[in-house]
Formats: sequence, C-alpha cells, structure tokens
Amino acid sequence: MPFQNVEYKLDTPMPAFLFLMRKLGVTQGQAQKIVAMGRLIVNGVVCKHSGKKISGNIVVQQFIPAAGGIAPIFTTPDFGLFDKPSGLLVHPKTHKTPCSLLDDIRYHYGKNANNIHRIDMETSGLVLAAKGKSSERELKMMFERRGVKKVYLAWVRGRVDQSFRVEVPLVRNDDFTTIKLKMVVSDSGKPSLTYFEPILYDDRLNATLIKAIPHTGRQHQIRVHLFHVKHPILGDPIYGVPTKIAIKYLDRVLTEDERLRYMGASRLMLHAQELEFSYRGVYYRVVSRCDFYAERDKIALPNRRKY
Repeated sequence: MPFQNVEYKLDTPMPAFLFLMRKLGVTQGQAQKIVAMGRLIVNGVVCKHSGKKISGNIVVQQFIPAAGGIAPIFTTPDFGLFDKPSGLLVHPKTHKTPCSLLDDIRYHYGKNANNIHRIDMETSGLVLAAKGKSSERELKMMFERRGVKKVYLAWVRGRVDQSFRVEVPLVRNDDFTTIKLKMVVSDSGKPSLTYFEPILYDDRLNATLIKAIPHTGRQHQIRVHLFHVKHPILGDPIYGVPTKIAIKYLDRVLTEDERLRYMGASRLMLHAQELEFSYRGVYYRVVSRCDFYAERDKIALPNRRKY
C-alpha cells in the first residue's frame, strides 16, 4: 500500500506547515497541499489549517513507494524510462490504489521523482520519468511544446492495407446517459491528428498490426481515431463495444469470456513503442524492449468474437 500512516510525537507546538517542512523535507506549498488533502491528523482530528499550531500525536499519510519489480530500461542523471506492463496504473488514483508505476519510479529515483506523462492502465510501453523537480519542469514543457515524437503499436480489427491519417476534432463527453465514451468526435472539439501505417495482417486472427504516430496529444486519441474509421483496437473495453458491455467492464463485473467475445482480446492491444526527443542538446531515441508482436496470443480467434 503506497499511502501509509506515519506517526510522530511533537512536544513543542509549531505551525502545521513548518512541522511538515522539517519532518518531510517538503516545500511550504507541498506542506499546504498535504493539509488541504486531509493527510495531516493531529490527536485523532484532521488538521484543516496549515498555519495552525499543532502538538501531541501526529499522523501523516505519506506515499511510501514499494518496489513492484519494474526497473528502468534506460537512465540518465536527469531522467529514466520504464516499460510499463498492461494492467498497471502509472499514478495512483486514490489513497487506496494498491500499487502503480510511481512506486517503482520513486523506489529507484527517490521521493522527488515523477512521471512526466501517462498512458492508460491497459496500455503497455514506455513512460518517461524525471528524477527531480528541475528536470520535471523542463521535460513537461518539452511535451507541451510537442517536442516528443511518440510511436505506438496496435492490433486492430480487420484488414488494413494502406497508410492513412485521421484528422478530426475531439471533445470530452459530458453526457454519459447513452454512451460511456470519454472522448467523442465533434465539431466543437479540439483538432487532433494521427498517422497510421499497417505493418502486417494476420489472416488467422483477422487482425492488423499497425504503427500509430500521434501529432497531437488528446486523451484516448489513438483509440478514438481507430474506432472512428471502424478499425477499433482489439481488447478496447470502451470504444467499439455495446454500452451495456462497457458498463459491465467499468463496474468490474465483466467475465473473461464476455471480454473476449465482445472486445476480442484479454487486454487493450495498444503499446507505447518509441519515444524520440532532444534534451539539453542530446538526441534520444528509446525503443521498448517488449515483444508486442508476441502479445497477439491474447487475441481471441474470430469465431470466438462477436464483432
């Protein structure tokens, strides 16, 4: 469990933020955030004001990283890259999240390390992590300026013979009464562009392995674009399946057989394969070590699939 209650005894009263700064080695802003999130408990009561003087029995809910066995595949003095498996969150959603890639990032690089970007829980592949705050700011700006070329691989339904591009506006869906899609194509949305290139077609699976190069970075962009052109990614639990099935997945009551029948694979068949960028005058191109082609054994045969 990454978030744990750590107990302290404080005899001399002092402002809550100052106690946190001294004990945890955090900045004043970080200390105030800990209080605002209700993670400071004084004598059994949640402290709500960072300037309040506190003493006695203190409990602080802290992120204590636990090694999950994922080591960086490439590292420099400022950053490293991890090959995340499918099914693992990059960052904990709540204090109850049992584990995430952030555990391994901070286990290897220390408490100030952070992931620079995220990929979906079921997406596998490369995640970039900064070792400290200075490099974190610089690397995040690099992503915001589109200074990073990202290459993904995906197994999609059906046969794709030619390269193509998808350029449509995407908007976040705020009405979940009829569909559970997070992002939808809409004239009111923001521009999005992805280039696609077929690599090979597997006749036995009736599936195509394709390369996807997103030019923009909208949420679920590759998944939405492939769904839009009627070649949804195999194993996608949201895009390309009936709403009632998506609801069962989100409610965690979907059976393994239902997943294979309606989604076509036991996981989302999307993989972050390459990252390419320049950082402080040095060019980097890092390729995932995962054999994503071999992941095709998680795809159900066409006679087991409903779609």
